[in-house]
Amino acid sequence: MTNNNSDIQSSRRHFLASSAMRGGPLALACLMAQKANAEPKKPNLGTEGFDLKPKQPPLKPRATAMISMFMQGGPSQMDLLDPKPILNELHMQKFPGKIKYDNAAQASSKVFGSPWKFKKYGEHGTDVSELLPEFSTIVDDALVIRSMHTGVNNHGQSIYAMNGGRPLAGRPALGSWLTYALGTKSESLPAYIAMTDPKGLPVAGVLNWSNGWLPSLFQGTVIRPVKPRILNLQPPPHLDGEIQSNYLDLLQSLNRRHAEQRTGEHELQARIANFELAERMQFAADEATDLSRESKATHAMYGLDQPETREFGERCLIARRLVERGVRFVQLFTKNQYWDHHGGIVKALPASCKKIDKPAAALVKDLKQRGLLDSTVVHWGGEMGRLPVIQNEANIGRDHNTYGFTMWVAGGGFRSGMHGATDEFGHHAVEDQVNHFDYHATLLHLFGLEAENLTYEQNGREQSLIDGQPAKVIEKLLA
Repeated sequence: MTNNNSDIQSSRRHFLASSAMRGGPLALACLMAQKANAEPKKPNLGTEGFDLKPKQPPLKPRATAMISMFMQGGPSQMDLLDPKPILNELHMQKFPGKIKYDNAAQASSKVFGSPWKFKKYGEHGTDVSELLPEFSTIVDDALVIRSMHTGVNNHGQSIYAMNGGRPLAGRPALGSWLTYALGTKSESLPAYIAMTDPKGLPVAGVLNWSNGWLPSLFQGTVIRPVKPRILNLQPPPHLDGEIQSNYLDLLQSLNRRHAEQRTGEHELQARIANFELAERMQFAADEATDLSRESKATHAMYGLDQPETREFGERCLIARRLVERGVRFVQLFTKNQYWDHHGGIVKALPASCKKIDKPAAALVKDLKQRGLLDSTVVHWGGEMGRLPVIQNEANIGRDHNTYGFTMWVAGGGFRSGMHGATDEFGHHAVEDQVNHFDYHATLLHLFGLEAENLTYEQNGREQSLIDGQPAKVIEKLLA
């Protein structure tokens, strides 16, 4: 009996030992596989490089450049390009429906009719407010989109949506995506340029032209509204000429040697490329921004002879000169909250329109007469519109509205006329709604790009401008 027990114990030990030896490697393999699946995919650190050389898009492009005039704050659509007669009929009466307020503390239910008159212009009978007399002269070249929608009422989030694809900070701006995909024709100027207002940056500041997680080569370069237009571009007098040239040759040699030992370092590659571009820009940038080379007639067309329009007119004219020289994307910004008329709208809105109306119309006319409008998208608009009711009864204004607002585009394959509609009060887009991601997909299509295929791998995930949203190319917007 004792011997039998001993045999049983011995057999058990033998079985467990042998099983462990057989199952150990299998268990280890399973654990390693689970760990591998749990770990995020590492970013590509190989030899992939980036540059700004011009690239052929997969589809035939209709647009090759873009100028965006971003009216930060939210122009009031029912006072400019989307008239609503019922607001004047119900002026100062209680609004008969539901309103999505952003600032409930100052909210009012009283309807505010537009103080400004509208007329129809052009072959499409486009409605234009008396506040935009110059725009009325280019309506046959522009498409007024009355059904824009982001659905996020805060300025920052709606700016991110319109300019970066989603209402989230830190994503690449539209200009970064276009230059990442297409590069630039110019070897002596940046591919992507941001032009700021002398009275301050827009909401979100430099994030408006950020490259996000794209390589920094695709970040926007700022051209200032005053001279020097680009800071630190010109050397001090004692370093000018041969001294600087020798220094830059040595720096380039050291940088190249450093880069050869560190393949795949995208930030290093971008920095070297920017150093080399800065050297070429020392002449090209001054020439491109020198408005004395333009005729007096051109100056007058852009309003450079009038104090109200001079500053914005200069930026619009520089934008035309940049595109003419091969720059891919130029964006002009108005100052922080310039169109955010929560109060004092009766005086403030006319002043805002006076600043931009003549220069914006001149830009379209000038591009057209030079044969550039067909290939250049011109955009005008902000991140939101306004509500049909009063905010701040003591100093009448309008609150935010991102559920139905207006912008216009011209050239680059967009048709002219009007598109979409808001409800009878101008609150919600109810016909042919254009979400921000639909606008982006359509815009990329005009540049010969497929929105779902324009991607960049970041932290193991394929990222894109539309980012998985149900974006569609809106054929009704196209010529």
